[in-house]
Amino acid sequence: MSSRELVVLGTSSAVPTRHRNHNGYVLRWDGQGYLFDPGEGSQRQLLHAGLSAGQLHWICVTHFHGDHCLGVPGIVQRIARDRVSHEVRALYPASGQEYWNRLRHAAAFTDTGVITEHPISGETAALPPLTARRLSHPVESYGYRLQEPDGRRMLPDRLRKHGITGPDVGLLQSEGSLRGVTLESVSEPRRGQSAAFIMDTRLCDNVFALAEGVDMLVIESTFLSPESRLAREYGHLTAEEAGLVAHESGARRLVLTHFSERYGFDAEAEFLLEARKHFDGDVVVARDLMTVQVPRR
Repeated sequence: MSSRELVVLGTSSAVPTRHRNHNGYVLRWDGQGYLFDPGEGSQRQLLHAGLSAGQLHWICVTHFHGDHCLGVPGIVQRIARDRVSHEVRALYPASGQEYWNRLRHAAAFTDTGVITEHPISGETAALPPLTARRLSHPVESYGYRLQEPDGRRMLPDRLRKHGITGPDVGLLQSEGSLRGVTLESVSEPRRGQSAAFIMDTRLCDNVFALAEGVDMLVIESTFLSPESRLAREYGHLTAEEAGLVAHESGARRLVLTHFSERYGFDAEAEFLLEARKHFDGDVVVARDLMTVQVPRR
């Protein structure tokens, strides 16, 4: 199993439906679990997905509309009940501190001290490897980008040419040179992998900044184009706009989600067609409990 994959807990928007739970996404990345926007029912969806609270290390809330945060109390209590011992970082808009406090302490239970709070504010905020950027929505909302640092890819043919093998490869990487051979002469730049989560927003500059060159773009597509006026009014994107973002930003894999309850599974083909008006890359129309791999470089 890949160490970098998206597990979809829910794909509905304002209200759950019979076939789609509220929002919820777990990005599994090198042993770290990033939970984005746990909506109502996320605790149960974790069980259906074969995940546990012990696999979560981050809780990232884009904003405090219910479909993006009503699952926080259950997740917090499960972290406490399962006696998770590692730190779990919680990111959320600082302007919604009152709502976070209510969700964080929504019921009487034996609490946990492993959750550390990191309220974010301003146009851009960074808590590596995550960067948050403010979006355009009726309430303050942020999108998130997870970015692996750039590195270098070793070239076996050049290593063999210089007789560098085994532990000497690691020594060259750490020191930068070995026996007159530089790291640059036996390697090439390798761009770090990335994933972006863009939920409720109108089109704005930060949407494109978050999506720039991303390997996997998980983005809301609440409406189809005939409802574009309604999308702008309520601060949302259409599937066609999501495809436009993916195209102009050079994304590699596009994951559409956060669908209005007015659309059933029979509308999935329309979402796909709209996105493909602009984006000819890999498009996934998300369903609950789906697993999507981060494409390798």
